Amino acid sequence: MATILVVDDELGIRALLSEILTDEGHTVELAENAAQARSVRESLRPDLVLLDIWMPDVDGITLLKEWGASAQLSMPVIMMSGHGTIDTAVEATKYGATAFLEKPITLQKLLRAVEQALVKPGLRSPAMPGGPRDAVLLPGSEATLNGSLGGGPTLPALPSGPQAEQSFDLDRPLREARDAFEKSYFEFHLAKEGGSMTRVAEKTGLERTHLYRKLKQLGVDLSRNKRGSA
Repeated sequence: MATILVVDDELGIRALLSEILTDEGHTVELAENAAQARSVRESLRPDLVLLDIWMPDVDGITLLKEWGASAQLSMPVIMMSGHGTIDTAVEATKYGATAFLEKPITLQKLLRAVEQALVKPGLRSPAMPGGPRDAVLLPGSEATLNGSLGGGPTLPALPSGPQAEQSFDLDRPLREARDAFEKSYFEFHLAKEGGSMTRVAEKTGLERTHLYRKLKQLGVDLSRNKRGSA
């Protein structure tokens, strides 16, 4: 999978994006300002950068221009802002941004933009084959330019994991019995879907943020069925 640099001055946003992207199998590096972003970009050469526009020292657009002017824009950059406009999105793409995401960022938009950015020529993740698809997610819009992203390869079912039929101890309080069933239910689907939270959310009919909270509440080990990078 990819190495992704998240640049945002808000700790909560950095933590949330890191959790989501790490769960998807990526390696995530964090920076809270332009100075840290420059350092990480120079030392690690990330495959993708998620860059906030409004930062206290140097804003994201200025940093994007800087990288472009110094021939350091060798990776796709997705801009983020809580005060975005169409003009801001156009300006960002003019200076080399691959996509623009408006905060609060939905999981669907985030994952779609990341997938599309990583299949660009020369920056292709080995786990995400496909041709180039440029995405510009404009503020308040679910639309993408140049069509929607095609599905990736189907992952084989893991040889170990929960079975479809299980026995439960019903001689216990209802809440405990229900939690035991739900935990086994989600573990079964995680194993069946190769650890993909996106597919489990679709299969179970839950929104991803709700699914994350539910799995943590039930004590489901997310690392057990997480997809490898091979």
